[in-house]
Amino acid sequence: MAVSSTASVLAAKTFGVTIDKLNKSFDGVPVLTDVSLEVRAGEIFVIMGPSGSGKSVLLKHVAGLERPTSGRVLIGDYDASDPATRDRVRLALVFQDGALFNSMSVYDNLALFPREHRLSNEAGVRERVMHALQILSLEKAVDQFPAELSGGMKKRVAIARALVTEPQLLLYDEPTSELDPVMAATISEIIATLREQTAVTTIVVSHDRDLAVAIADRIAILMDGRIRASGTAADFKHPADPAIANFLSPVIDLKNPRFKQLENDHE
Repeated sequence: MAVSSTASVLAAKTFGVTIDKLNKSFDGVPVLTDVSLEVRAGEIFVIMGPSGSGKSVLLKHVAGLERPTSGRVLIGDYDASDPATRDRVRLALVFQDGALFNSMSVYDNLALFPREHRLSNEAGVRERVMHALQILSLEKAVDQFPAELSGGMKKRVAIARALVTEPQLLLYDEPTSELDPVMAATISEIIATLREQTAVTTIVVSHDRDLAVAIADRIAILMDGRIRASGTAADFKHPADPAIANFLSPVIDLKNPRFKQLENDHE
């Protein structure tokens, strides 16, 4: 991975995020319950938890894609659910599957946002796109289509597309899912390096313990829609909570496998 020494495409100004007593229900079923977090401007904050714990729903509230049942999410002083906030804060979300347009080349995927928002003429668009691709060492993929890319390259293209928007708040939904360990480590390095060079506020939703321990300034554990604990990686080295300890360092027990316990729980 190469990171450009030239001026970054990311904006210098960043925003913190405040989540205050956030509750979210779907058809009366609670998904998030009294979630409160404070993400400081410029830090990498990782939200971890088991599948189905509400991590992605929480991230969508920060992105303004979901409205709270009660409580609020603030980006700086702005309500994340207010469409006007998009005019005040440049926010980018890197989706779990990349969400690339299969009918478009890598170049056109990245160029779509600045073209539609008329941020510059075509020469300026090309400068933005090529700079973002250069940061992620993707220049050679500029004319390729998503179907021609590996899983790791798709993730990197999705991050490059986010950079083209010059975000002040950068959100990642499971950025290392479906990647081999080496590529997962590479994506973790990219996230950390971008923050180091730009101080962009970064929120990562992940179940990847190695990513969290390696790059997070702080970590929150979300279980059953509630914040179970939060702190630095060192705080989770020897967790006293058995549920957190089992999540972070599960023991494979062939004599008493988990799926048998699940069967018993539903009898």
